[in-house]
Amino acid sequence: MIVLGVILLIIGFVTGLSILWTVGIVLLLVGAALWIAGSLGHEVGGRRHYY
Repeated sequence: MIVLGVILLIIGFVTGLSILWTVGIVLLLVGAALWIAGSLGHEVGGRRHYY
């Protein structure tokens, strides 16, 4: 999810499409939150680790 967010950020920046930029930021933030929650030992979506 983090990688997809970064890819959308880059595509949105290059093409000038603000919707891709916004979706990229949201995916990046959600991916980072899930990664932090998973690394702290909390179950995310029924899994002990979120990769």
